Amino acid sequence: MSHLKVKIRNLKKSFGQGESKIEVLKGINLDIETGEILALTGKSGSGKSTMLSLLAGLDSVDSGDIVIDGNNISQMSEKELANFRATNLGIVFQQFHLISTLTAIENILLPLELLNIPHSMELSKSLLDSVGLSHRAHHLPSELSGGECQRVALARALAIRPSLLLADEPSGNLDEETGEKVMDLLFKMVRETKTTLILVTHDPDLAKRCSRVVNLEYGSLA
Repeated sequence: MSHLKVKIRNLKKSFGQGESKIEVLKGINLDIETGEILALTGKSGSGKSTMLSLLAGLDSVDSGDIVIDGNNISQMSEKELANFRATNLGIVFQQFHLISTLTAIENILLPLELLNIPHSMELSKSLLDSVGLSHRAHHLPSELSGGECQRVALARALAIRPSLLLADEPSGNLDEETGEKVMDLLFKMVRETKTTLILVTHDPDLAKRCSRVVNLEYGSLA
């Protein structure tokens, strides 16, 4: 039996107050194996993005536990969480979230330099090359197409060799053809690096490409 990468126990999250409180996640239990490529599906508003935010430590749980590589992130302080995220997690958002004043290569370089990773420039160049954008190294995000921005975001997310990659509708803002190319690249890179991936998607064809599909319905796993 392979080592568990993520263990989620009785995870609850609600928004709002008093009578207008909405339970978004109602006691989620889920185990994810190391190296697994998991699709998290569900209708809009089912709690997919909320769950990803909690896994990324970008939002705090109401109750329950999220254990990644034996570390219970739901009990960490803000500082511990920030450190854990910087060294263990890669995140790819629908909106790219690149730093607009940094070039493509600088966006990839930043997380490596923050962690003082040796040979960070060589590593950044090779990552940019692996997403086919060496010729765009010195362009700002505003000078890149959506597909190019998302490829830079993917290279940046994988730069620290994360033990867990979280991707929230990464092809959601791209046209179909570009989206397919970006997703082909994502699957190829996580398989080559044996990175555990949790992919939030509403696209059934994309979900089928993952090793397992988990569906959220009204805050519970169906």
